[in-house]
Amino acid sequence: IVAKTRTPEFARHAAGAIPSGLEVPNETAHPNFLVVDFGICTEGGNLRPRLIELQAFPSLFGFQLLLLGCMRKAYPAIPRNWTSSFGGMQDDDYLKLLRRTILADSRAENVVLLEIEPAKQKTRVERGRQLFYQRAGREVRIERIYNRVIFDELLRRPDLHPPFSFQEELDVVWVGHPNWYFRISKHSLPFLKAAHTARAFFANEFPAAESPGDFVLKPLYSFAGLGVDMEPTREKLEALTNPHEWILQQKVHYAEFVPTPEGPKSKAEIRMMFVWPDNEPEPILVNNLVRMSQGKMMGVDFNKDKTWVGSSIALHQRGS
Repeated sequence: IVAKTRTPEFARHAAGAIPSGLEVPNETAHPNFLVVDFGICTEGGNLRPRLIELQAFPSLFGFQLLLLGCMRKAYPAIPRNWTSSFGGMQDDDYLKLLRRTILADSRAENVVLLEIEPAKQKTRVERGRQLFYQRAGREVRIERIYNRVIFDELLRRPDLHPPFSFQEELDVVWVGHPNWYFRISKHSLPFLKAAHTARAFFANEFPAAESPGDFVLKPLYSFAGLGVDMEPTREKLEALTNPHEWILQQKVHYAEFVPTPEGPKSKAEIRMMFVWPDNEPEPILVNNLVRMSQGKMMGVDFNKDKTWVGSSIALHQRGS
């Protein structure tokens, strides 16, 4: 699936992925981060992965390492040769790779995390296209931006007034360039056809012979399950203002297979997490994240008052 996003055919498909007015200058040659979500489904009595979504956006790369450390401390019986990482990567190697991707040749103080109100961080433009922030009474130049801003969330916050525009020509390097958030996203799903994908169509291209009830209707540019319609109809499709900004993805049947102490088994998705430093020829699979659910969908909003749900991590024997 990741290999298919690196073809000329995919580049042509992704060329129209960015909404008007949101394209950011100085796009990098490739994304620095890529995550691919598979639902664990039941097919013919067996467990099978099915592609649910993918995104060129930084996920919880640091937190998953911290989580594994906490699990080892709480459950010392976990064998040391069981790991969440891939390719024989040790913890120190993992951290070095993240540093190389995020910091590169810059000092840590010249790299900032950009997120919506992480700590009401103050950043301002000065001296042409350069960005600075205040630290201990002095101005520190920003050379690289580790970007975790989701445009959909930003656009729904008119109360926020960023001190610079993403569309400006800034003298910074984006670590996780914002354009890739759109290019590799739900917009990619109709293009991707492989053994573990589900059929997907843009709403304006949905075949007349198909039944909408067999599909899930998703907005292209939202996150955390916002706007998803599990029961679409022809009438709903005809009522869409911008049908090219919606997709229909064939429904899959999540397996209820994770035993819990309280009885009901949980469903799960597994996120495969890739890092792609600037000077590497290919993305590197480094870690995973598991999301569990007992609701109709994944996510906090669909699992309120439920237990044995939420984020976790999958372990496998090193070298297997």
